[in-house]
Amino acid sequence: MTESDALFDTPQVDFPEPAPLPSHGPARIVAMANQKGGVGKTTTTINLAAALADYGRRVLVVDFDPQGAASAGLGINARGLDRTIYNELIADHPDVESIIQHTSVPGLDVVPANIDLSAAEIVLINEVAREQALLRVLRPVLNTYDLIIIDCQPSLGLLTVNALTAAHGVIIPLEAEFFAMRGVALLTEQIARIQDRLNPRLTIDGVLLTMVDLRTLHSRDVMHSVKEGFADKVYSTFITRTVKFPDASVAAEPITQYAPSHSGAKQYRQFAREVIAKGQCA
Repeated sequence: MTESDALFDTPQVDFPEPAPLPSHGPARIVAMANQKGGVGKTTTTINLAAALADYGRRVLVVDFDPQGAASAGLGINARGLDRTIYNELIADHPDVESIIQHTSVPGLDVVPANIDLSAAEIVLINEVAREQALLRVLRPVLNTYDLIIIDCQPSLGLLTVNALTAAHGVIIPLEAEFFAMRGVALLTEQIARIQDRLNPRLTIDGVLLTMVDLRTLHSRDVMHSVKEGFADKVYSTFITRTVKFPDASVAAEPITQYAPSHSGAKQYRQFAREVIAKGQCA
């Protein structure tokens, strides 16, 4: 047995069921970020948020990608809305509460986005404190929620800088694939710059391995390399590859609702328990 085999033959930590909360807020803000697309950012945002809500947490998802995938995945038709996060970012007096949409999951709300958001970087470029536009929008609802998850677009542009400036922590979903791993260095460099210049409280909460296939040597080798590189920043929980995630997206439901007994749903509930156990959510 190789060192890599031994590492993943060990069962994942079984984190305890979290206790109910006597009250809600103030929220911790987490940016779900990776400049590479297709690594599971939106899938993780939706399903972590839904699992936390199932454990009695009040969660707000901020769709911060012009593609609007998080909105669609939670059953919100953002293309048909008059106002989205874009309007609040550029408003003189933003009113984020007026655009919050409730979802089919009790305790889980979403700030929707659509293609209009793609114009935000152009509009904001000449604004004073342009990197803090999102934080300014979110401040009025911080005491309403326990966790705010920002689903970032796959880039390192001004929108992602806004998300990192607003956030307390960053979760990096990382596909268990060699080329996905190579780009993480760029993101960690950007995080270090944000820490130094704009947001000294920002921390990397952890790296979540996604789309794992333990049957392949490649996937296992990548997992071993990530654990070597990020050490205790790698979450114990990892998410395996399954067709149920795209099926749930088509149904516009979190997998915890769409297929609650499926292994994918169990893994995201396990991840939610780990996030709570590590103090990354109340």
